[in-house]
Amino acid sequence: MKHLLKSCTAALACLGFATQVIAAEPLKTLGKGEGAVSIVAWAGYIERGESDKNYDWVTQFEKDTGCKVSVKTAATSDEMVALMNEGGFDLVTASGDASLRLVAGKRVQPINVDLIPSWKNLDERLKNAPWHTVNGVHYGVPYLWGPNVLMYNTDAFKGQAPKSWNVVFEEMTLPDGKSNKGRVQAYDGPIYIADAALYLMAHKPELGIKDPYELNEDQYKAALDLLRGQRKLVSRYWHDAMIQTDDFKNEGVVASGSWPFQVNLLQADKQKIGSTFPDEGATGWADTTMLHADSQHPNCAYMWIEHSLQPKVQGDAAAWFGAVPSVPAACKGNELLTDSGCATNGYDHFDKIKFWKTPVAKCTSEGECVPYHRWVSDYIGVIGGR
Repeated sequence: MKHLLKSCTAALACLGFATQVIAAEPLKTLGKGEGAVSIVAWAGYIERGESDKNYDWVTQFEKDTGCKVSVKTAATSDEMVALMNEGGFDLVTASGDASLRLVAGKRVQPINVDLIPSWKNLDERLKNAPWHTVNGVHYGVPYLWGPNVLMYNTDAFKGQAPKSWNVVFEEMTLPDGKSNKGRVQAYDGPIYIADAALYLMAHKPELGIKDPYELNEDQYKAALDLLRGQRKLVSRYWHDAMIQTDDFKNEGVVASGSWPFQVNLLQADKQKIGSTFPDEGATGWADTTMLHADSQHPNCAYMWIEHSLQPKVQGDAAAWFGAVPSVPAACKGNELLTDSGCATNGYDHFDKIKFWKTPVAKCTSEGECVPYHRWVSDYIGVIGGR
């Protein structure tokens, strides 16, 4: 978590997102490719067939455009913000808890949607989403989205999916007769405070939480108290998807919030793993491809954005990660995703997901809320036992 404070304080969003964001001028016309494009991305988002030859949406793009793709994998949104602050990258696949910080910090530039023919094919629920649209200006193009699911070991739960997030927040005996203590994980990112707040929305309605990302001091304290109690149960705070899958295979972990990506990997490996969307609902991510304000390869970047919206790419990427495509046409006729893949990955849960967004001081539901820089320092404290 070394980049957390650095990445947060670099953006106005830590203090309260400024509405007076001045839009820079987007690219007016598409020119010749510069020969390269560098992307900061989540694990599994940009595949060139190295993990599985069936999943490759880079090789053909490079042949068609002459733009060589390089990828820097980031494990958390805060790491993405830190990398974009440092510069040297063209694009980032930013989640909603990073995207507005990048806009506020003037690290990304507006997108000229007229240069992206496939913009018209996007899911209408995403086109004007508040995590990439500011004052009517688009600062990115939707890529993939999905829920943070509850992943569980089917043996430990005797084949019955847990109905509540209580299995990771409260000490209890699981269906296999053993305690959950030391057998659960939590996400290693300050935005996880929202998962605790979402749980409290259902189980402590007297707190009056309306939005898990907009917490007044009392609501915030209750969330931190829940997380401090959870710490006694947690064997690891995870941020690396591959390490989490190893923990479920080899370290006796039986329940955690996770991404469908890990669920798919473990099930493909014939592990006894299931996932569920608990009764309290779930947080989630809607990721946006955003263009660095100082991109050295803007033409290749625009070419990649257009490529990323092709139904074949959308379907393949959604199948590999366990996500939902931003282009609905990808939900039909994709061999890897299959015609049931979008429903399996949460297409119909859109309205039940509380998508990641950056907590700000001036908020809609409470008026005054605890801003993100507090979430950063306090969550480090929780993990450290304070």
